[in-house]
Amino acid sequence: MKFITIGLMLVLLAGCYGDSQTKVNDTSAIVTEFNWNLPPQMALPVEPADNPMTEAKFQLGRHLFYDKRLSGGGTISCASCHEQNKAFADNQIRPLGGAGDLHPRNSQSLANSAWFASVTWGNPSLTTIEQQTMLPLFGVDPIEHGINETNHPAILQSILQDARYKPLFAQAYPNLQQIDWKQLVDSLATFVRGIISFRSAYDRYIAGDKSALSESAKRGMQLFNSERLECFHCHDGHLFTDSVRDRSMLVFETPFHNTGLYNIDGVGGYPAPNTGAHEVTGRAVEMGAFRAASLRNVAVTAPYMHDGSIATLADVVRTYAAGGRNIIEGENIGDGRRNPYKDSFIAGFEISEEEIADVIAFLNSLTDEQLLIDDRYGNPFE
Repeated sequence: MKFITIGLMLVLLAGCYGDSQTKVNDTSAIVTEFNWNLPPQMALPVEPADNPMTEAKFQLGRHLFYDKRLSGGGTISCASCHEQNKAFADNQIRPLGGAGDLHPRNSQSLANSAWFASVTWGNPSLTTIEQQTMLPLFGVDPIEHGINETNHPAILQSILQDARYKPLFAQAYPNLQQIDWKQLVDSLATFVRGIISFRSAYDRYIAGDKSALSESAKRGMQLFNSERLECFHCHDGHLFTDSVRDRSMLVFETPFHNTGLYNIDGVGGYPAPNTGAHEVTGRAVEMGAFRAASLRNVAVTAPYMHDGSIATLADVVRTYAAGGRNIIEGENIGDGRRNPYKDSFIAGFEISEEEIADVIAFLNSLTDEQLLIDDRYGNPFE
């Protein structure tokens, strides 16, 4: 846990797991059954046993998600890097934290996170949204929200003493005698877990409306699922990613892939600190291995890749067509096409500009326009 100071972790663990007078796992907190409102082909996602979904926790989490007081300087909220009109990404190459630290990775879309088998670009040990939520709030490498040993009691009290929050906490945790950071983290995770996006033109098409896709998008869908392009191998299923877990699965995987973006030393190296799953495991074969992002809403979440280093979808397709990226100038010179750890599916392919346009038309059809404006996910303070 290099990202969170040991002292703060001890404080938070005490708050999270309570003592004899604090009922932190009280399942009577379930006020109403949560309505996932899913299309028939979608299996329900997994809910943590100690943080079951409720509408009350979802609404509390929505308020916390947009509250800038949940940061050391009172300047950023979760929504600062995850904006609704960008499918809860931010269109920045890499975001800045509250103290001005540049994050090493691009902000991912949070939509449909409930189904992701792993929840970061490159850490196979982070498999729950609750775990991930701790990092931006309390992490120090980089500093994002900047909550620390000194300021976290005052930040918690500023939230708990706000009259707007009192009924929200009472509804979400009616039998809890003491609210602590665990409840805030769990509620934030509940909101993020409840951000659902299955209302795109593509969804209407697979539901039977064959007019929902343009002819170009239909051609693009065929190309996407072809053995020539092989996109579907890493971006498959209803989520368009192979990192998926749901309640129907007895066994699931947390795959990561090297897509040949870098080869800075000629033997497979990626620029630090972004070495992918290798950062955690230390295994050479996982150098540059990152999670395949879901392609739902991908048209509104530019720029792309783990470090935001590719600006457009057309350039992403061209990079895969080339079998990786050859950087011929600058600090990251190297031929990623020759990276020895590159995934075997990144082999390159022939494609015309017209076909690239068709693939992009298909990717555009994955945008859930309603998600971008749905009041259910919007800022409750506006």
